[in-house]
Amino acid sequence: MKTYETLAIDVDPDGVGILTFNRPDKRNAMSPQLHRDMAEALEEIRYDPTVRVLVLTGAGPAFCAGMDLKQFFTELGDKPAEYDKVFRIATEWRGRTLRYFPKPTIAMINGFCFGGAFAIVEGCDLAIAAEDATFGLSEINFGTFPGGAVSKALANLLRPRDALFYGMTGRKFDGKVAADIGFINYAVPAASLRDEVMVVAREIAAKNSHALAATKDGYHHSLDMGWDAAISYANVMQDSLTLRQKGAWQEKGIGDFLKGEFRPGLEANPGLRDG
Repeated sequence: MKTYETLAIDVDPDGVGILTFNRPDKRNAMSPQLHRDMAEALEEIRYDPTVRVLVLTGAGPAFCAGMDLKQFFTELGDKPAEYDKVFRIATEWRGRTLRYFPKPTIAMINGFCFGGAFAIVEGCDLAIAAEDATFGLSEINFGTFPGGAVSKALANLLRPRDALFYGMTGRKFDGKVAADIGFINYAVPAASLRDEVMVVAREIAAKNSHALAATKDGYHHSLDMGWDAAISYANVMQDSLTLRQKGAWQEKGIGDFLKGEFRPGLEANPGLRDG
């Protein structure tokens, strides 16, 4: 893959790509260059057949400390056109691009996760954190609020009481609390984080890619639909999946089940994994 100034990307033989925010001296705060790099890297990974699942994490002791306040707000303060351009890129990749990314995404939260990084976590399909990771919405301490994509991320994931409590107090919380309030899937000891995430990532990477994409699309689009529209959309998605797989979920999935060759829910059918 291309070399990026603010990112490191590795792909293992099982199809798990690890994208690392690589500004450890700045606790991986999001600079304008990081936003540009992320937009380009996600476009590259989208079409890379060797990547079946994408893990996002941070170099050093932080996942991401939010926006680089100096480079984003101060240095672009008198450059409205450039600020608007970077803001649009920053909002797009953390929101629509990640949410509708055709491959499963997992946030591996290894340390500090503040402010704008909440939108990254919310944009990913799954999130697993170290128990001692530190989360926080410090905007209120600057006399402002969780702006950009962050307020929407809070509204999408958290209960109103939790979103407003942490948004209005600016208090920090750890990975265990993040799991309790539903911001992440679960937390594990820091020493086990990478191994745990890779187990999950490899398990998902072994599934059928068309079925994974349909699972994501069905969930995200149904959120904005009424019941009847959601059912109609699911039916269209099922027809599309059948065409993409050339009937594999019926012939290999249901067919092998009826022949007693595998038990769905207890094991995966290797015949449904595609390239």
